[in-house]
Amino acid sequence: MNDKNRLDALSTFLKTKRAELKPESLGFPSGTRRRTPGLRREEVAQLAGVSTTWYTWIEQGRDIKVSRSVLDCVAQALCLNKDEREYLYDLTIDANSVTPPLKKDPSPISSSLEKILSDLTYCPTIVTDRYCQIVGWNTAAAHVFVDFANIPESQRNLIRLVFSQKEFKVLAVNWEHFAKGFLSIFRTYYGQYSGDEWYTAFIEEMSSTYPDFLELWTQSQVSKAPEIMIEFRHAKAGKMLFDLTSLQVQGETDLRCSIYTPMEGTTTEQKLKRLIANT
Repeated sequence: MNDKNRLDALSTFLKTKRAELKPESLGFPSGTRRRTPGLRREEVAQLAGVSTTWYTWIEQGRDIKVSRSVLDCVAQALCLNKDEREYLYDLTIDANSVTPPLKKDPSPISSSLEKILSDLTYCPTIVTDRYCQIVGWNTAAAHVFVDFANIPESQRNLIRLVFSQKEFKVLAVNWEHFAKGFLSIFRTYYGQYSGDEWYTAFIEEMSSTYPDFLELWTQSQVSKAPEIMIEFRHAKAGKMLFDLTSLQVQGETDLRCSIYTPMEGTTTEQKLKRLIANT
């Protein structure tokens, strides 16, 4: 993203995190005169040990130099978790780094990763690159979600499919929670590869096309590897419960495995076995 988009992203992120904080939990009176949720800017500045003017400037998206030590204080004041802190650093300290863009063709996956996919017989698994472009999947994933082979390669973007394909919206019982998980991963890439304009163009396209994308994206959730429970209502198999684990693949390809493990103590794995056997 260019400097303006980067600074706008930084501003939105800081405002969102500030609005999520409860004043009383941090030693400030809740009161009835607060016009907006969360802390005031001067309160964040006080907790961080910086001037209100300086914090206001950075939250307004002004291009000012920021040290890591000062950002640590701001992160602590905003109660950011590890992934949120790294996102904050990516948008500030590493802002001038240049990241070569990925080629637009899907990245090839190694034979060892292909074997892992096939061996996860009853764990639907999807492999994506840093654009969230789907570059690999196993048979179980094709049965639970959609047969990705029938989708043109250029359209096999996981974020796009979550918002555009009715199969995904009908499948996930709590679709919003399901979508937020993938958006939180996508945001880590967005901050990390600030030199790649593809992200800005993609987010603008998705925001103008899908209002629910814009609504969830502005919530600024960040997580490199969310582990969440997902409930699916499959058209053929019925209720299925999975634990989602997202794993980063080591190496230069920057690939990620999203593995849906049937929840223990449920009939999900038996249902999946029948689903695969009968199709």
